Amino acid sequence: MLWFIAACLIPSFIVSCGVTGFMRWFSPRIGLIDQPAARKVHTTPTPLGGGIGIVAGFLITASVAQLAVWWLLRQPQMPEWFPEELRPHLSGVMARSSEFWILAVAGVVVATMGFWDDYRPLPWQPRLFMQLGIAVGLASCGVRATVFASQPWIGFILTVLWIGVLINAFNFLDNMDALSSGIGLIASVIFAAVMLTSTADPKWFVGGVLLVLSGSIAGFMCHNWPPARIFMGDAGSMFIGLMLASLTLLGTFYDANQSSRSVILAPLCVLAVPLYDFTSVVLIRLSQGRSPFHPDKSHFSHRLVELGLSRKNAVLTVHLCTLTTGLGALLLYRVQGWSGAVIVFAMVLCVLAVIAILETVGRREK
Repeated sequence: MLWFIAACLIPSFIVSCGVTGFMRWFSPRIGLIDQPAARKVHTTPTPLGGGIGIVAGFLITASVAQLAVWWLLRQPQMPEWFPEELRPHLSGVMARSSEFWILAVAGVVVATMGFWDDYRPLPWQPRLFMQLGIAVGLASCGVRATVFASQPWIGFILTVLWIGVLINAFNFLDNMDALSSGIGLIASVIFAAVMLTSTADPKWFVGGVLLVLSGSIAGFMCHNWPPARIFMGDAGSMFIGLMLASLTLLGTFYDANQSSRSVILAPLCVLAVPLYDFTSVVLIRLSQGRSPFHPDKSHFSHRLVELGLSRKNAVLTVHLCTLTTGLGALLLYRVQGWSGAVIVFAMVLCVLAVIAILETVGRREK
């Protein structure tokens, strides 16, 4: 297991860190700079394009891994150095390779759109249209939730909404150094832990891809931890949202050996904070008669700064809230039936209630 984790994390980390470093040098030369503005918290011009490092770390590492599996299966005899526990799963990984390449294409499309938006801002309408188009395309290709529904169209609609919401949720969260990327790192690590340790049989394919995503985000964060030397921009935030949304759909959270179907709600626990922030911000903007995609300082992180926290401590607070709800997802697999799940859900709701209280104080004192 440790060999597998290292093989997923280290290459993606190195590639992402290196490409992000290159973008720090390259972005200013093509004018890809985020200038300070009234609704932004940074005070100095900062390069954009760090998301390209995340995309490169993920796609290059995962693609090489896919090709390596193909090469291993073509060998007359398995090399002695290859771990025994992973050998029976190679054919299964190859059988699911089409899912990876579909996801890779979707990731390239959304990252390209995000990079273009970083360079020349697009209106929110065509952005949303393209995001929903990508979600529909993925759902049509089999990246879809079933949620035990008898009618396939229910899962299709929920899938499109899930992907669309998470793409925008992580894009909305990209408002302070290391905020969106840190939440993405926490979520991907917890989801990988669920896939590899909490189900009856380890889900090597989805778990490995999630670890590759974790390494890619961590490599970028070497350049983005406060004070940030580069921002990931829409290319990175939307790519992370798409990957997490799609991989949670491809992952099997429930199997016949689980004590309760409540474990299928694990993604809601892990992503409770970004989903809450997205929902609350949209409702605030709509209540004020503004577009839900109009940037402002209505986010939880901004409220914490209004209450007196430094931006770094505000980001760490949001990270810890996300980690707390995420640990609840792991706990779901260790409680019996819905009675135990209710306690976990209550814990998650308590965390969200604390966030709501802090947000209300921030708004009232503003």
